[in-house]
Amino acid sequence: MKKLLLSSLLALAAIAPAAQAHHVWLEQDGKTVKLQFGEFGLNQRETTPGLLDKFVAPRATLLKASGETALTLEKTAKGYVVGGASLAAGDAIVAEDNAYPGWETTKDGTTSQHIWIPAARLATSFAAQQPKLALDIVPTGTAGEFKVFYKGQPLPKAKVAITVPSGWSKEALADANGAVKFDLPWKGTYVLETAHTDKTDGERAGVQYASASHTSSLTVVQPKGIAALAAGPALAPGAEH
Repeated sequence: MKKLLLSSLLALAAIAPAAQAHHVWLEQDGKTVKLQFGEFGLNQRETTPGLLDKFVAPRATLLKASGETALTLEKTAKGYVVGGASLAAGDAIVAEDNAYPGWETTKDGTTSQHIWIPAARLATSFAAQQPKLALDIVPTGTAGEFKVFYKGQPLPKAKVAITVPSGWSKEALADANGAVKFDLPWKGTYVLETAHTDKTDGERAGVQYASASHTSSLTVVQPKGIAALAAGPALAPGAEH
């Protein structure tokens, strides 16, 4: 089984707390949408008590052609339930936690602060969408084609992984315009993931930081195709792999 980790995430994991090798994603079951933390391809969803408790102030927003609406997030034993969303084709939900705990590194006697910003998007169709998150993956309007943006601008050569519930995954490199394309042979849910580290100094809540690492996902559903492969056995919350 391939691991749902980009090489850039592996580098991040070497200096960040272990939980930050995870990612967040949005998933829909009927009318219920949840924000999950763990590893989608390993069928791992963190819980409370546990690593889910590291989240400080996750926020979710409904994006429609008519405008944006703030949504509620209710913490449950396994993930956050997104409330107040009435989704139609072409809509999207985005979520992120800009207050997730940072960490320190020390080099040559100098201590530096670093932050991690996990984010996720759920798209209800392959209709073209505009970026909203700092690091964002959006559909382009063509099934299987997506585009990566950072701070509203295309992110060239971004590494993107696509995964299905069975654990199958594939990685590709975006072109000079941030565009990447994947085949979507199976019917069902796909989660794309990308990461980017900005080494520009900044400030959050009055604390200076040396770098900001972003991890972002996009959840899409392929309505047609061959029968989806069965999901693998669930990896226990907090377990390493």
